[in-house]
Amino acid sequence: MELSHVSIKLSTLSAYRDLLDRPVMVTLSQLTQALQEKDGLTAVNAYCQLFSQLHQEGCSSLGEWLYQAMRWSEGPYPTAVARGDCPPHLERAAQEDISTLQQLADIPCDTWVMSIHFALSPQTNQILPSLPRWPQEASFDFADLSRAYRQEGIGLLARYKAFVWEDGSLIPVANPDCPTGEQLLGYDRHRDQVVQNTRALLAGKYVNNVLLYGESGTGKSATVKHLLTLPGMEPLRLIEADKENLSGLPALIRSLEGHPLKFIIFIDDLTFDRDDPTYSVLKTILEGGVERRPQNVAVYATSNRRHLVRQTISERAGDEMDRNETIREKTSLADRFGIRILYEGLRRDEYLALVDQLAAQQGCTLPPEQLHQQAIAWERHHGSTTPRTALQFVLSL
Repeated sequence: MELSHVSIKLSTLSAYRDLLDRPVMVTLSQLTQALQEKDGLTAVNAYCQLFSQLHQEGCSSLGEWLYQAMRWSEGPYPTAVARGDCPPHLERAAQEDISTLQQLADIPCDTWVMSIHFALSPQTNQILPSLPRWPQEASFDFADLSRAYRQEGIGLLARYKAFVWEDGSLIPVANPDCPTGEQLLGYDRHRDQVVQNTRALLAGKYVNNVLLYGESGTGKSATVKHLLTLPGMEPLRLIEADKENLSGLPALIRSLEGHPLKFIIFIDDLTFDRDDPTYSVLKTILEGGVERRPQNVAVYATSNRRHLVRQTISERAGDEMDRNETIREKTSLADRFGIRILYEGLRRDEYLALVDQLAAQQGCTLPPEQLHQQAIAWERHHGSTTPRTALQFVLSL
């Protein structure tokens, strides 16, 4: 592509027109305009700004940046392909756009610099050898991009594995806190149930929502986050939502339908107070609304309470005629989780065996009898025989 044609060719972008608003493309347009106007100093400034922007976005070349921009684009073509409904005229437009961007990526840096040379005065041409260069490459094509949209999704959902749902927006988590198998202690049978349900979700089946409830410190949350580390879970995305942010979830879940990826809506430490307005929102999400939950979405929640709703003695002993129905209504939310897994504290022998294992990992040299005596005293003081208690004890030694 000749530099004199860059502006007009970019103006014809249609399927990937969203790229034109990105800072890199804005600077590129400024560079081409300055060259057309023979404004050498402005062109030098734009050229160096372009080089800086590429590296600020983690790209070593214009070709790499263009690939990343198209790969994570949520424009009309990527969206249509990801949802499996792309009309032929949109596909043809995307092919033309990608061809244009390939030609742009193939322009050598020396071509840009030489054009700047002709726009500068002879007194300022000595700066040209010091201008930075980026590699010439266009490592993308129409078929590979289309395949990625179809199989791996688009936008932030494809780029990141974990998100936080906050104030109606998805916030990507670049480095999620996902424990590995070696960091999880006990409860293998419990985790197997969660993994089995999740693999069914990845296989395209309509699966149960999951409630993990029981004693604090037993690894309920870790069980869910650990899923992202397992082989074969690459198409899985975890979206964590606080109870206070449930109101916008129905719209989010609706938008995920038809996406090639699979999603777990994760609600940690879920407990409702009496007359909590978000109670009915979650009830509808789980089951009971006009819209059916999409087949590629499941809700996983953890709670220290089996029925999720705090009940008072007065509610159970009150004089309301339909008291039993009221209690059943408040406890029915948990019933909407098809899989309910109880995490209890470890038995004393399991607790001590875990202490032995952790102590060995930490290089503890206490005799076993003394170690167990101290571990039991620690457990009595802290009131639980959980993996968290065992780990805290060993770390205190």
